[in-house]
Amino acid sequence: MTAKTHPALVGSLSMANPSVKLINFSPGPTSLPKAVEDEIAASFKKPGLTSLALSHRSPEFLKILDHTKASVRRVMDIPDDYEVLFTHGGGHGQFVAVPLNLCHDKSDIATYIVNGTWTERARDEALRYCSVHTIDGRDSLGGYTTFPELTEEKIDPKSKFVYLCSNETVNGIENHRLPKIPESRRKIPLVIDASSDITTKPIDWHGDCVGVLFACASKNIGHPGVTLTIVRRDLLGKAKASPLCPGVFNYTTNLEADNLWNTPATFNIEVIGYLMDWLEREGGVAENERRSIAKSRILYDVIDNSGGFYGTPVQDNAWRSRMNIPFDLKGGDEDLTDDFLIESWNEGMVGLRTLTPFGVGDYLRASLYNGITEDDAASLADFMQRFARKNSA
Repeated sequence: MTAKTHPALVGSLSMANPSVKLINFSPGPTSLPKAVEDEIAASFKKPGLTSLALSHRSPEFLKILDHTKASVRRVMDIPDDYEVLFTHGGGHGQFVAVPLNLCHDKSDIATYIVNGTWTERARDEALRYCSVHTIDGRDSLGGYTTFPELTEEKIDPKSKFVYLCSNETVNGIENHRLPKIPESRRKIPLVIDASSDITTKPIDWHGDCVGVLFACASKNIGHPGVTLTIVRRDLLGKAKASPLCPGVFNYTTNLEADNLWNTPATFNIEVIGYLMDWLEREGGVAENERRSIAKSRILYDVIDNSGGFYGTPVQDNAWRSRMNIPFDLKGGDEDLTDDFLIESWNEGMVGLRTLTPFGVGDYLRASLYNGITEDDAASLADFMQRFARKNSA
């Protein structure tokens, strides 16, 4: 086996040594908290059918559905004038569903704040269904390392919505709080892709003019196959949506059917309920934010104090992601990076480089979702320090 075919260099998430704890830093899908995984496993040992086999219209599943919706509302402190939907198609499905539900005609305008990979892709999808006004978040060198200031003149006053991604996973940029829309534009609803940071910070639903917030489950709240979509009620209505909007993506259609217009992802919905219950027991969003700050600080401290051995593209702490920490070794030294990946993989730390639609990228990434503990982050930090000392000569 040559180094270039080593499992660590082709994205393997296997265990090098079964006796070593596996820590999954993958950007998603990724692991759930151990307590949640244990609870799911225990549910399969109970007598009777699991949610994998329950009819979605059975009273047993309706109880699960009601429980999950109620748990999401409590933990996320969602006001009564918002509806909770479990939608299909992942985040990419919502790239389409948002303009189809909020823009009746292709001439309708939507403002997209583009400051990374996923807002680029969302904007490009929306171009098929509406007229897009772009707020460009690139820095002076043409990269994405910050978040643009939102001023009145940047937001088209005719916009049906303003779209942003609150945490750009690839670029390592996060809004630690949602940006404030200028007073003259506050009637325009904010649409947030919160796929990678949902449950890790509080949301001021009314104060931040949130119209739609969605999160594919497979990073922080569950398994791939379901997307949590929260919609402000005044934005609903079949007459408001594009006539091209298919039923499977139509918010009003799915709300009227109580999330049962077609077969939902039954097991995945139940898992979201388990995760929300765990969060509530652990202290809710406030405690989860504290953990997120602590985990990310552990790794940024290593990077910032490495004397240049490690680097990260986002220098401003105000925008550094707590969820996804990109870093390179000696400016991107390829051989050193390969050695780092192989040695960390041998110690049970996987997912630092995964194959994506965009290639492997210039940076490794440590993703610190809910399945990663402070001790897990400390283990990676310890390895990074040891590796730097060994290779700094």
